[in-house]
Amino acid sequence: MLVKAALEGRKVQQRRDGVYGYPDEIFELDSVRFRMTSLTRERLGDMSDQSAQDEGFTDLAAYKALILRMHKGMKWNEESLVWVHSFERIG
Repeated sequence: MLVKAALEGRKVQQRRDGVYGYPDEIFELDSVRFRMTSLTRERLGDMSDQSAQDEGFTDLAAYKALILRMHKGMKWNEESLVWVHSFERIG
């Protein structure tokens, strides 16, 4: 689902608890090239519906529901810091 959203241009960000790439690095999804455009730090509580849409979701509620399903036992802590990896399709 999320790879498809990136390939279609609906997903342009990925939030993670660690750094998975740096600006100007290139990565591929299904043989399509993407370039990291920025890496920033953000609190989960600073996310908005637009942030969730940049992640490929319809809104923040859908994003939060998937994250909590994927990480059993995780609690949504608005003070938790995450790395925001922004990217663009280049090929």
